[in-house]
Amino acid sequence: MNRIIIFAPNWLGDAVMALPAISDIRRELPQAVIAAAAKPSIAPLFEMVTGVDEVVTIENGLSKIGSESSARYEAAILLPNSFRSALIARQAGIAERWGYRADWRGLLLTRAVGRPSGPIHQIDYYQRLTSALGFPNGPNTPRLDAPTSARVAGTCALERAGWDGREPFVVLAPGAAYGGAKRWPADRFAALAGQLHELGFRAVLIGSSADVQTGRGLESALENKVAVLNLIGRTNLPALAGVLSMARALVSNDSGALHLGAALGLPVTAIFGPTDERRTGPRGVSIEDSTSQSSGPPAATLITQVWCRPCMLRECPIDHRCMRRISVDAVLEATKRML
Repeated sequence: MNRIIIFAPNWLGDAVMALPAISDIRRELPQAVIAAAAKPSIAPLFEMVTGVDEVVTIENGLSKIGSESSARYEAAILLPNSFRSALIARQAGIAERWGYRADWRGLLLTRAVGRPSGPIHQIDYYQRLTSALGFPNGPNTPRLDAPTSARVAGTCALERAGWDGREPFVVLAPGAAYGGAKRWPADRFAALAGQLHELGFRAVLIGSSADVQTGRGLESALENKVAVLNLIGRTNLPALAGVLSMARALVSNDSGALHLGAALGLPVTAIFGPTDERRTGPRGVSIEDSTSQSSGPPAATLITQVWCRPCMLRECPIDHRCMRRISVDAVLEATKRML
C-alpha cells in the first residue's frame, strides 16, 4: 500500500486517543503517504501530527474527498464505527475499506474485524483494530507536539486576554460537549481559581463557544475577587494546543481538552462523573502510584464512588452526586502535587 487514508473519530478526545493507532500504521508503512480524513473541527489536529502527510476534510459527504479518490487512495482504515464513514469510503471508490464490523456496515467493508468484547480503553480499542489489520501495536500513550505556529497563536490569545508573558498559569476546562452531567459545578471551578491565585498561579479558562455560558457562570461566582483569563470560545484548535503547551497544569472534566493536554505532556487533573474513567481516562503516571510503568505525564483522576455511576447520561436526573461530592480541596491537592 502506497497511499492510505485514515478516517478519524468525530470528537476531539477520541481523535487524540486514536493517535497511537495511527502511529502503529505509520511505523509499519514508513514510505507510504498517509492521509487523515476528519470533519472540519477536528482536521487541524492532524496538521500537528507527525506521520500524517495529508489532511482531508469531510464536509457534506464526498465534497472534500474528491471524485478521483479511487486513484489517490488504495485503502481506507475506518476508526469510527459509523455506517456513514464506510459509505463515504465506498462512494469515493476506495477499493480496500477496513474497519470494525459495526452499525450494519459489514457488507461495505472489504476487511471487517469483530469488535472486542468487555470494557476496554478507547486507546486500546483503536489499537486492537490496527493489530487485527496487521500493524503491530507500539506505545499506547498519545503524543503530540505543538508546532511553533501553534505556540505563537496561543501566546497571542493569552496576551489579548491580559497575560503579561511571564505569570505562570493553570488551565481550567469547565465545559463538556457531551452534556451538563459531565461538568463539575462552575462555583467549584471558581473556588479552585481563587485557591490557585493564592498559590501564585493565574487561572486560564478554555472551551468552545458552547461553553461560553459556563465560563460566565464561573466568572460570576468569583464576584471580581480574582481575575482570570477567559479564552472560552476565543481559540481555534492550534491556538488551544499552544496555550496548553505553555501551561503548568490542566484541570478538566472528561473532555477533548483533557486528552489534548495530556498528549501535549501537560500534567492533568481529570474530574469524572457519569462517564467511565476506565474507558476514557487520561493515560499518564498516576500521582497515587509510584510504581506505575506508564510513560505519560503526571495524571490524577478523581471520582466519587456512588451507586449510580458510570451512568453515561447527558443530564443527571437526581442530584448530580457523582460530581458534587468531589471537593475543591481534593482537586486542589491533586493539582498541587503536580505543580
